[in-house]
Order: sequence, then structure tokens, then C-alpha cells
Amino acid sequence: MIKVGIVGGAGYTAGELIRLLVHHPKAELDFVYSTSNAGNCIYQVHQDMLGTLDLKFTNEVNLDVDVLFLCLGHGNSTAFLENNQFSESTKIIDLSNDFRLNNDAVFQGKEFVYGLPEILKDKISTATNIANPGCFATAIQLGLLPLANAGLLNDTIHINATTGATGAGVSPGATTHFAWRDNNFSVYKAFTHQHLGEIKETLVDLQSDFSEEIMFLPNRGNFSRGIFVSMYLTFDNTIESAFELFEKLYTEAPFTHISKTPIHLKQVVNTNNCFIHLKKHKNTLLITSVIDNLLKGASGQAIENMNLMFGFKQTEGLQLKSTSF
Repeated sequence: MIKVGIVGGAGYTAGELIRLLVHHPKAELDFVYSTSNAGNCIYQVHQDMLGTLDLKFTNEVNLDVDVLFLCLGHGNSTAFLENNQFSESTKIIDLSNDFRLNNDAVFQGKEFVYGLPEILKDKISTATNIANPGCFATAIQLGLLPLANAGLLNDTIHINATTGATGAGVSPGATTHFAWRDNNFSVYKAFTHQHLGEIKETLVDLQSDFSEEIMFLPNRGNFSRGIFVSMYLTFDNTIESAFELFEKLYTEAPFTHISKTPIHLKQVVNTNNCFIHLKKHKNTLLITSVIDNLLKGASGQAIENMNLMFGFKQTEGLQLKSTSF
């Protein structure tokens, strides 16, 4: 049984981690750190934990836990690690964007491995520190990796992706209030979203000559959770060969599944799955992918990484079910 600490315990991703860990057969929650909630019961914030978890938030950390999850705002993980020196045996999984890019992957002598299990399982299994991928980045990369792996990304990639309100985090803002979000739809950070950096680096790792434009339009949807991605690009081969590429790469990926029929968001919400569908129109390949932004796009994938790092089965504690209605 490994001891687990969570830092930044009041947010959406921390809430999902708590829910997963209390039912994980090989992990035990040691502490959940939150300065704003120290002394309060966790179920006062994550209210579905009433009757399941009696642990309280704390403003103290155990520097010798087996694994630490950092669920802090972007840019805050580095400051926290500077002020808290954890044991050399403590493995760290960071859910912010602080360590995802190659130039930021080494911090205080610690190397952070990019935690995308579908292509980096071997590196993750021997890693001490993980930079968990972003939610948009996960859904987009899983839809493009088979083509990059085959060296077939040779034209501009057009991406339109919509995320639910939880993608903005738990702190309220002008575009997260119900009155603004309900019955509404909007584009934000067009062509400049921060996840583009990690997407490009991963694609270049697989296809070294990749230099095409990625035209990414992120959208805010009027639903709570999930990401729906539509991507299209030039593809001169057959649709049968495209399916073959995707199915071959993800043969041993327990959470990434290729569908021969069109997909929708409710198929994956509340699961750690990514569903992908392909359609050919003339010389254009349309790729759609769907994930739950809080699970496969954050906390579920973080548990995958933890499982791999400690030699557990990759699916341990992640047998979640969705509903299609």
C-alpha cells in the first residue's frame, strides 16, 4: 500500500483524484493540503465524500509520502517545490503546465517525464517525476499520434475543440458563471492556446520533420465536463489504411478506443476513456476524439501514470462507467 499526498486539494482535479484514490486497492490517502480549507473536513468541499471519507484538509505536508500529486494553478508547482523539499524517494506527478515542455522538464535536478501513456509507457514506468499532459493536449494528441508515427503529417492541421465549464477550474470568473455560460458558446485563445507547445513537441518526437501549422480554435461549451475535438487534414491514403494505423498504435492502450461509428461526448464522461472516429471526404481525413477533461484529461491519466510508476496494472482503480443518456 503506497501513501499518497495531494497538494491543492480544493479544486476539480483534486476532487477527482480523491474519489479515485479512496477506492484504489493499492493506495492510501495520507494528506490533502489546502491552506484555505485547513481543518475542514474534505466532504465539506467535495460533498459527495460525505460518509466515504473522514479525512480533513491540512496546511502541513508529509515530506516522505510515496507519491505526491500537485493540483496547483499553472506556475505554482515550481514555487511549492522550492519551499518544500520532499524525500528523494517521493515520486511527483504534476498536473499543471510547469514541467511539460522540454525546456522546463528539469527542475532542481529532478527530470519530469511527459506522462502520455499511449506512447511513453516505458519511460513513465521508470520515471520519478511526471508532467501530466493538458486536457486539450491529450484529446488532440491521441487523435494525431498514429499519423505522426507513420510520418503522414504533411499539411496544415485544423482543429476545433470544445471544453466544458470545469476546464476553467473551480475559481469563478467572468466566463464561468452560470448566467454567462448557460445557453452560450464562445471561442477563446484562438491559435495561441498554451497546450500547443506540448502538442507540437510530442508530434516532432514521432515525426522529426514535422513543421506544419496547427490551427487550433478552442471553444467554451455550455456543459460541465468533457472535450469534443474535430480535426481535419490532407490524407491521400484510404480510410481503411487510416483505421489500421490507429488500431495498430493503440492495440495495447487500455483506455483509447477506435470507433467505426460516429462518437459523442456522453460515451466518455465519467470514464478514463478516449474514443476516436475517422471519416474520409475526398482527400481530407476528419478525426474526432472525445474525453472527460477531468479524468483522461487530468486526474484519471495521473492515476494511470502512478500505476505505471509503481508497477501496478495500468487500469488499477480506473474501472469507471459512463452513461449514454
